[in-house]
Amino acid sequence: MEPECRVLSIQSHVVRGYVGNKAATFPLQVLGFEVDTVNSVQFSNHTGYAHWKGQVLNSDELHELYEGLKLNKVNRYDYVLTGYTRDTSFLAMVVDIVQELKQQNSDLVYVCDPVMGDKWNGEGSMYVPKDLLPVYRDKVVPVADIITPNQFEAELLTGRKIYTEKDALEVMDMLHAMGPETVVITSSDLQAPLGNDYLIALGSHRKTKADGTRITQRIRVESPKVDAVFVGTGDLFAAMLLAWTHKHPNNLKVACEKTVSAMQHVLQRTIKSAKVQAGEGNKPNSAQLELRMVQSKKDIENPEIIVKATVL
Repeated sequence: MEPECRVLSIQSHVVRGYVGNKAATFPLQVLGFEVDTVNSVQFSNHTGYAHWKGQVLNSDELHELYEGLKLNKVNRYDYVLTGYTRDTSFLAMVVDIVQELKQQNSDLVYVCDPVMGDKWNGEGSMYVPKDLLPVYRDKVVPVADIITPNQFEAELLTGRKIYTEKDALEVMDMLHAMGPETVVITSSDLQAPLGNDYLIALGSHRKTKADGTRITQRIRVESPKVDAVFVGTGDLFAAMLLAWTHKHPNNLKVACEKTVSAMQHVLQRTIKSAKVQAGEGNKPNSAQLELRMVQSKKDIENPEIIVKATVL
């Protein structure tokens, strides 16, 4: 029996569909983790729909929830996981909580998806307020152990553009220097050796041994592009990366292969199902493109490796 491993996941919540905590909790539970969720927002559905309604948790309310855990002495965690946030004071409060939890447990691993923006047709733009960038760069990333930015977010954090794989490796080194041991650039617009139908992700794991020597493991993962806009994939990716790096702590290659392969199984099942629901010749809508999470339980639990990583 493995010792209990507990995750505090501070992310958004939707009533319908899979994004934020809804996308992260199920896979983590399936993979054997206890998950305690703080819902940074509670919305009816994700904001890609025509309408959404709901409530937003502020930093005082987050602090109050954490105080409750502390009073009961149940604030010991092995992992903290965070994703999309729109508010600087909320993000600063998260950093305070992470620092306090790290005092409780020096082995705590903080997995942060620094969600700030993305590229569309080669042009990057932020979909959170610009004042979040300095908070991520100066406060969040230095306390994080694993970060999962996309290419645009990695460029924002380092102030450096990525045009080649060499640039990307140097940007990952810059990110390591800011704090995190593990950096995964989850998607990029770099040319994939396998061709235009593939998307490149890059990972780097840097460990400092007891004698002070550094070992860096770097990998490239090429996965088939899926022609649809999914929501919640980044949240699912970060959650599964947390799980598989826990199970394979010194093998980023295997952790990423399992994470990306499971993603592919989920996305392929989702697009197939969405097309059936939409009917011949119709474009699937947001509701039809919600991730088929429960239907993918076996693939999340024990993914058949269909995407291999290359060690660089």
